[in-house]
Amino acid sequence: MEIEIDIDTIKKTIHCRNDFDCLKNQNHIFKKVESFVNLRVLFIDCDDRCCNYNRSFGNSTVCNCPTRRAIYKKYAK
Repeated sequence: MEIEIDIDTIKKTIHCRNDFDCLKNQNHIFKKVESFVNLRVLFIDCDDRCCNYNRSFGNSTVCNCPTRRAIYKKYAK
């Protein structure tokens, strides 16, 4: 499956240090999402300290990446 996301969303993802790995590797995006709220707030299982979009939230990690959120919203079933 080729992942396609709107170019405007990708342009909003200005702090990606991972060379948009989530667009290249579909297992990267879906496997780590533990839960979500309104498809906007993604709680993830990820210890990637190099990602500028991961934020600690209590004992959880929240992903604020515009591209990753768009992928999950469009492709998660």
